Amino acid sequence: MVRIVVRIGGSVVASPVNIDLIIKYAELIRQIKLQGHEVAVILGGGILAREFIGIAKNLNLESAAQDRIAISVSRLYAQLFMEKLGDLACTKVVTTLDEAAEGFSQGKIVVMGGLKPGHTTDTVGALVAERLMADLLVKGTDQEGVYTRDPRKFSDAVKLDQMSFDDLTRVLECSEHKVGIHQVIDSMAIDILKRNHVQLIVFNGFKPENLLLAITGDKPVGTVIS
Repeated sequence: MVRIVVRIGGSVVASPVNIDLIIKYAELIRQIKLQGHEVAVILGGGILAREFIGIAKNLNLESAAQDRIAISVSRLYAQLFMEKLGDLACTKVVTTLDEAAEGFSQGKIVVMGGLKPGHTTDTVGALVAERLMADLLVKGTDQEGVYTRDPRKFSDAVKLDQMSFDDLTRVLECSEHKVGIHQVIDSMAIDILKRNHVQLIVFNGFKPENLLLAITGDKPVGTVIS
């Protein structure tokens, strides 16, 4: 039995909403659960969350309010996913770490969006991994893994198969929280994972089968960070 936190990027299933991917991920998560593993799933808000952040900015709302609105969007996607999982999941979207621990103790799949202002859903995934003493955090994103530079901007970017958390910190563009931040993973999440010795695997989320490969280790996939 492996205790796993799955972080599905909003850039993958919610930008725009990809119903086929949501269905495939729900099927895979159910399969993983029925194999005897314990699973928590964290969903991001994608383009819609960033659109609402823009609206909030235009209304001159403070950054904490912008974050709260983005959190609401991520929880809406989480509810869609939770409902699709059916009775294997908690009966409501989990909104605290205590609720996450309770859901695990009841043998349920925990499904979450954001938690509170100042925390990205990456950080939520890391905090859940810390609280639940997870063995692994896997993240499906819109890239094949972690690169030496942003491959969307630089043609000479090289994908890295393995790296340390210290190396990962050095290749990130942004080292502090910003509302609507969009990078492979944020620095706060890295610090949490590093201090708890939780392995992180970042892979192409548009290929759901990568989730099983990351968990089983049968075939190298994405970038492994430890």
